[in-house]
Amino acid sequence: MSKKLLIVDDSPSVRQMVEMTLKGAGYAVKTASDGQAALNLCKTEMFDFVLTDQNMPNMDGITLIKSLRAMPSYARVPLIVLTTEAGETMKQKGKAAGATGWMVKPFDPKKLLEVVAKVLR
Repeated sequence: MSKKLLIVDDSPSVRQMVEMTLKGAGYAVKTASDGQAALNLCKTEMFDFVLTDQNMPNMDGITLIKSLRAMPSYARVPLIVLTTEAGETMKQKGKAAGATGWMVKPFDPKKLLEVVAKVLR
C-alpha cells in the first residue's frame, strides 16, 4: 500500500507541482490550502507524512505543526516545512514546534523525493 502524504500550501501552483512530483513517485497525495484545512483533514484521516508551507492564511505552518504534535496519532509523523523563509530564527521556531525538517522554495523535485523517502523509512 502506498504511503499517504498531505501537502499544505496556499499557492495552487506549488500544491500542483509538489502533488505531481509525489504522485509520480507512487505516493497517495491529498492537498489542503491552509493550516486549518489541513488540521481538519488530519482529524479525520491519518497521513504518513505532512509537507507544509509556513506563510498561509487562517493558520501558518508552525501553528499547524504544534497542533499536529499535540495529537497522539501525529507524535511520530514526519512534518516537513517547505517555505521561502530561510532565516535561522524561523528554522529554530519550526524545530521547537516539532518540525522534522525544513526545505526552502523553490524546491528541487529530486531533492524533495529524497527527503520524503528518507523520513518515511
